[in-house]
Amino acid sequence: NKQARGAFGEVQLRDLVEAALPPSAYAFQATLGNGRRPDCLLKLPNPPGPIAIDAKFPLESYEALRAAGSDEAALAPARRAFAQDLKRHVQDIAARYILAGETAESALLFLPSEAVYAELHANFRSVVEESYKARVWIVSPTTLMATLHTVRAVLKDVRMREQAGIIQTEVEKMMGDVLRLDKRVNNLESHFEMARRDIHEIRTSSGKILRRGEKIGELELEDDGAAPALEPASAPPPQITKH
Repeated sequence: NKQARGAFGEVQLRDLVEAALPPSAYAFQATLGNGRRPDCLLKLPNPPGPIAIDAKFPLESYEALRAAGSDEAALAPARRAFAQDLKRHVQDIAARYILAGETAESALLFLPSEAVYAELHANFRSVVEESYKARVWIVSPTTLMATLHTVRAVLKDVRMREQAGIIQTEVEKMMGDVLRLDKRVNNLESHFEMARRDIHEIRTSSGKILRRGEKIGELELEDDGAAPALEPASAPPPQITKH
């Protein structure tokens, strides 16, 4: 029944998306501003913005088409039914899941069958062209996986750009720190140079003091070792002779 086919398409879609993208890159059954809920919403940044994916499986009309074989009487209505099913799905997706200012300008219709996808592109070019005009891209499991890998590359590039901005900011901060450190090193070198000059001057003054002390010590030693000078003897007073 249709519900089972829809569930099959949704399960296959979920498996492919979960295998290709990180959990932060998508949401299943997310509610849009118009109240509609696509099977999956790819969370791409603007531009292009979130991209809706809806799984559709026109199995009944496809089986009728296959059953008609070469019977022209059965083939013509089967072809019309198949084309009408897909066109209706395309129109529904365009009307429900392409919202100006909220989603990307395009959406994806997922056909969970490579055989149905091949039949569509081989014999129903008018349906494909109409999907292009509606900006609804029809994908199979293989082409969806390729699309998801492209989405992953886009998201990785976005993260790298964001991280590049963070890295640039941190580098600028680091350069500011380096400049401040260089200034402080220069100041420290100036202090060291001043201290070196002060030490040199202190040593010079200390040397002068030591030399002066040595000279004073030498003078004291010379004074201690010298004999006291003798004063010359005074002549005895003349004798007075009495006549």
